[in-house]
Amino acid sequence: MQATVKWIDGVMFVGESGSGHAVVMDGPPDHGGRNMGVRPMEMILLGVGGCSSFDVVQILQKGRSDIVSCTTELTAERVDAIPSVFSKIHLHFKVSGRDLKAAAVERAVKLSAEKYCSATIMLGKSVEITHDFEVIEV
Repeated sequence: MQATVKWIDGVMFVGESGSGHAVVMDGPPDHGGRNMGVRPMEMILLGVGGCSSFDVVQILQKGRSDIVSCTTELTAERVDAIPSVFSKIHLHFKVSGRDLKAAAVERAVKLSAEKYCSATIMLGKSVEITHDFEVIEV
């Protein structure tokens, strides 16, 4: 895997993934930015959410669950020091579908957290990561 990050100006950077997709990262005005992109630490949090959500959806689909949507709300706490690393991350999965079994969703979330999600498993070595879920019947 490869990526390139190019400085634009101030504290704005454009990151390009090896697959050719680009994203703008920028800081707030009080840090020299213009607030024109996500913060780098937000990118990490989004990566955790995307990786975990991908797993949960794939596991449920492979189990033939009639899933309609999956939204993952993430909250994180950072230490009040430099570096301001994450100290806690919580993922709350909202899974909608028809006749979804809570046990199936619970299993998918657990498999993602413990076996499949590279981002969660990697960060979990230094950050407290918790998960919960709700099943929404449609």
